[in-house]
Formats: sequence, structure tokens, C-alpha cells
Amino acid sequence: MEKRVAIIGAGTSGLLACKYILEKGFNPIVFEAKEGVGGLWNHTIESTKLQNSKETYQFTDFPWPASVQDMYPTHTQVLAYLKSYAQHFGIIPYIKFNSKVIYIDYVGEPFEEMESWDLWGVTSKPFGSKGKWHIVVQDTKYCTIEVIIIYVGIWFTKLSLWFFNLCIGRFSGVQNIPKFPPDQGPQMFDGKVIHSMDYSEMGSASAAELIRRKRVVIVGSLKSAVDIAAECANANGVPYPCTMIQRTAHWLIPSFSFWGVNLGFLFFNRFSELLVHKPGEPFLLKLLATILSPLRWGISKFAESYLRWKLPLKKYGTIPKHSSLLDISSCQIGLLPENFYDKVEEGSIVLKKSQSFSFCKEGLIINGETQPLKADLVILATGYKGDQKLMKMFKSQIFQKYIVGSASSIVPLYRQIIHPRIPQLAIVGYAEGFSNLSTSEIRCQWLAHLLDGNFELPSIRDMEKDVILWENNMKQYAGRYFQRLCIGNVNIWYNDQLCKDMGTKHKRKKGIFAEYFQPYGPTDYAGLTRLDQQRGMKIN
Repeated sequence: MEKRVAIIGAGTSGLLACKYILEKGFNPIVFEAKEGVGGLWNHTIESTKLQNSKETYQFTDFPWPASVQDMYPTHTQVLAYLKSYAQHFGIIPYIKFNSKVIYIDYVGEPFEEMESWDLWGVTSKPFGSKGKWHIVVQDTKYCTIEVIIIYVGIWFTKLSLWFFNLCIGRFSGVQNIPKFPPDQGPQMFDGKVIHSMDYSEMGSASAAELIRRKRVVIVGSLKSAVDIAAECANANGVPYPCTMIQRTAHWLIPSFSFWGVNLGFLFFNRFSELLVHKPGEPFLLKLLATILSPLRWGISKFAESYLRWKLPLKKYGTIPKHSSLLDISSCQIGLLPENFYDKVEEGSIVLKKSQSFSFCKEGLIINGETQPLKADLVILATGYKGDQKLMKMFKSQIFQKYIVGSASSIVPLYRQIIHPRIPQLAIVGYAEGFSNLSTSEIRCQWLAHLLDGNFELPSIRDMEKDVILWENNMKQYAGRYFQRLCIGNVNIWYNDQLCKDMGTKHKRKKGIFAEYFQPYGPTDYAGLTRLDQQRGMKIN
């Protein structure tokens, strides 16, 4: 009996899903809208580098080539690395390029019947339903549309079994555009207004021509904003300064070493997670986190003191009003471009802070300033609506509501992978971590075990209770940014749950000192798909 799995997206998550599903003997097909693999790395601005060190952003069984010497590889090096991975493991033949999935539609049991299910997909197994999926795919090269019917139950003519894995990410697709009153929006401006996604998709030559000798204004304060600002400053210098409008300053770092101490030893080891509350933790760990929480506060102040000393934050009014812990807990800590504040000092980058602004004929009117800020080009580095992108993949309004329930809740995914009420479908790469490649890899290993029948999921009710635990934890630490679904605070604890599900050991290091004080990295989780797990276990 042939088992086929459909994967949407050939970014890092899609490649990993395909690789591990192949290892389990399934027959995957990957739908990719672009002409090549790499996902977000296929449309990244010229100057962007990897935010993680290459040691923390690598596949468990495919190290970086020796030719890549930089600690933070360029986006072209990252893309080449991903392509090499896909070629090395024979993934390319399974990818259908230039194939954009417009939507998927589940056709099977009535929704009233699905609402009464106690177990996911009736049986709690990935191939237990009698339903089927309809997929509408657009050929982006020839602009044709194809309707494909994929059965998630038995396809009687070929006895095929199907499962869906959405690996579409969240940092592309639906742009987050600020709303303006009718007479204050971009239509009032004589210049050009684009989103950072539009800029990154132009290609280096077109982007360079767009910004050349232009008065560029960038709205935003996170990674895309500072990268584009640095690129504009390199291109135009002081004669045509680039202005950044920041509504909320964030903690951005020049490197991952503070006062000579690697950031991983401060925030990303097992000991650091003893200082925070974790979803579903037992009483003793809860008590310990409460007692040790002042130590975590002290560590954050240690880091902030370094940044205040190292960077001219006070001089330019860019000291965040919130603790660095909030940015860490919401995965908003970012790496500054090289010599960023040198460019601010020389005047090729101008920093302004304003909670509101509006457009006028000459440019922008900034709150508190009497004269307009003249501009030729405005780039909105204002992020994405990842939940809307995910929601629009489903034709069913009921499934759309399942994905985006309310403004006060997260996308409800058990283990950040499975929606308890959408059968035969997984979502990988939506929730954030500090190394999304590594996080996606362990999720894809977990999913491969699930598809192979090595464990079963709990009841729908138990999964939904677990989702609430994680949501409350994110609200506690990430505050108003909880919907980013950042697991960075408790990444090791999260990986522990996946390892236990798979029946493999969750403490992966040798020796108690290394286990608690060394940062965890990708190589610690190598070999999770090997036959060292207990078979047929039930998650408790």
C-alpha cells in the first residue's frame, strides 16, 4: 500500500519534511510557487546575513562546507547551503516547482460529525479519515490552474494514502500595512510606497537602481528595517541620507557575545530555562522558577548594560522602554548590520521616533514636527500577517475560523504542529524559535514518527488543553507579542516534549555540567529518526 504525502513549500521546513518523510518510506510531492528551493532565502535583500551563527543554524546531518568561513553567512551562502542539502538527499525530484497552491479544501465527513470526534481524524492516526482534499494549484510560469483531488483515505484505484503538511512560513505573503485616514494615506504622496517584501523580491540589481540617489524613508524598527537602512546608506551615503521612523525601539545586538560571554550561556541552555515557568511543568519546577526569577532579571540587566555601553542608544533615543526579556520572549532580538551606528554617526542614516505619521504630497508628516519629511521612496518594513496567510490556504470558512479564532488567542497548534480539529494535516514552521531551521528539523522528525505510526496523539480535548497551557505561557512572557508564537524562552523544554513523544531520550548531552550549562544546538538532536525509540507508545 503506497503512502503519499503532499507538502506545500520548499523552504527549510519543506525540505526537512520531504527528507524525513522519504526516510520512512512515504512518497512525497512538494508544491513550490518559486523556481527553486529556499523559501524566504530566495527573496532576501542583498546585504542580509544569517542572524544565527552557522553552528546554530545547520542541519543535524549536513554541516556547512569548509569554504564558508564567516560566522554569519550571507544570504547567498545560506541559499547555496539549502540547495546543496536538497541535492545531497535527493529531494529535488519530488518538488513540483512554479506550483502555487491557491487553496486546499477538505471534502469528507460533515462538520457536525467532525465536531463530535473525540480523537483527531476519528482514530487519532494520520490516515484514519475517509475524507479527501481538493487542491487548486496555479502554474506560476504559464498561468494555468489545475484542480487536484487528493484522498486522505484509501484511494480505491491505487490504494494510496495522503497527508498534508503546510510549510509556508509566516514572513511573506500577506503584508502588514498600517491603516490611515482617507486623506492621510499613501495616495496623498507623489513618490513611491512599497513594502519591504516588494523590495526584497526585486533582486539586487533592481533594488539598487530603485534606491540610488533617492531620499528613502523606512518605517520599522526590526531586522528588515535596519538591513534596508544599511543598504541604502551604503548606496547613497551622506548626500542622500536614509531616514528610519521607529514607533517602538527594540533591543538589537551587534553580536552574540556580551562582555565576552556567549548569549547562549545566558539564555539558551537548560539552566536558563529553570528560571522561567514552562507549560505543564510540575510543582517543584514551578517553585524553582519562582525562586530563581530574580536571577533572570539580573542576567537581562547585565545584557542591557553591555548594549548601553557598546552602542550610543541614549544619544539617539533608541533605548527601548521595555526589558530585553520581552524581546527575547517574543523572538524579536535581532542582529544589527555591521557598523550600523557608524552610519548613524556620519549621517547616512537618520533615526526618528514617532508613534504616528501620515502622508502628504512631499513625503511624511511626523507627529510633533512642523515641517514635512521630504522623501522620494517610502519602504514599509512593518511585518506580515502570518495568521491571515495561513488562514487563506483553506477554502472552508470553518477551518479558517479554526485557524484564526479571535484577536486574543494564538493559532491553536498542538506541539506547534497539529491542529486538533483539522484532520490529516500538519503545519510546520509557523511558530518561532531562535534557530528556525533547527526547530523545524525536530518537528519534521516528530511528524515522520507520527506518520509512521510510532505513537498516537492524545484526545482532541487533551490537545486543546495543552494548547491553552502554551498560550498562557506566551502571554505571560511575550505580552502583547504573544501571537508571534515564540518558544525561544522554553525551546529545550519544548524539544523535550517532542523527544518524549518519539520515545527517545530528551537529555542529549554527556555529563550534568554540559547538560545544564552548555547551550543546546542542532547536533544535539541528530539521529532522532533512528530506531532507538519505543514503538507504538501513547502520549500522556
